[in-house]
Amino acid sequence: MAGLPGLKPLVAVGQVTSTPDKELNFAACAGLVREAAHRGACLVFLPEGFDYIGSDTAQTLSLAEGLDGDLMGRYAELARDCGVWLSLGGFHERGRDWPTTQRIYNCHVLLDPAGRLVAAYRKTHLCDVELEGRVTMKESSFTNPGTEIVAPVSTPAGKLGLAICYDLRFPEISLALRRAGAEILTYPSAFTVPTGSAHWEVLLRARAIESQCYVVAAAQTGKNHERRTSYGHALVVDPWGAVVAQCREGPGLCYAEIDLDYLHRIRREIPVHGHRRPDLYGTVAAAGLAQVP
Repeated sequence: MAGLPGLKPLVAVGQVTSTPDKELNFAACAGLVREAAHRGACLVFLPEGFDYIGSDTAQTLSLAEGLDGDLMGRYAELARDCGVWLSLGGFHERGRDWPTTQRIYNCHVLLDPAGRLVAAYRKTHLCDVELEGRVTMKESSFTNPGTEIVAPVSTPAGKLGLAICYDLRFPEISLALRRAGAEILTYPSAFTVPTGSAHWEVLLRARAIESQCYVVAAAQTGKNHERRTSYGHALVVDPWGAVVAQCREGPGLCYAEIDLDYLHRIRREIPVHGHRRPDLYGTVAAAGLAQVP
């Protein structure tokens, strides 16, 4: 749905509890997208694992599809029906190398209101962590890392930079996207409770402040299966570092207006981008991405 003249673009940020049941997950996500479209959102964000969260590695691999599969086709139809952009973060993708590798990609897909796949970013930083007695994750055991950062995409809300979850811990990717023209950074996520309660909000606010971008973070929440509980707290941070929208407990949506005049005022008043000293510590840039003033 296009924004009305004179109004700031409205974005909707989803919080869901995905399970191994892909049909139930699609029904829940589609309901949120339709609700957001009815409210006038032009861009709807869904979290990592919006398609499903498997109970083990074997199930995760068995449920994966290609970008040309049935599920992505249904989301393309949903985007067309609702007339909205869809940020689908963390799709379990069987890539072209699936027959030889038997490994998947964690893929952030951006669809336009015509249902066209505009961009696909494959997660470059894989989450291999072990918090003794609390959390063990080894994403690299079944997932291939992406090989490139995708150029920011122009949307009705602003130029959108794509990342996923664990990428949040690496400021280099946010700075590279900012240098390439990003105005909104998005981190669709499935944080655990121990890491989320300690790091989630402070990392998102830090990425917003250092890049002077809006930061949008859709999230998984609640019990995904018997061995997995997600932190939730989907939110939006403005370029000053203020949390301007946040979901309550449980599945749902939060909304934020994107004020690009405000963003550019902050960048003029505190022009950190122009104050950097590449002569002292080099330049953070992504291969193949042109710098935007």
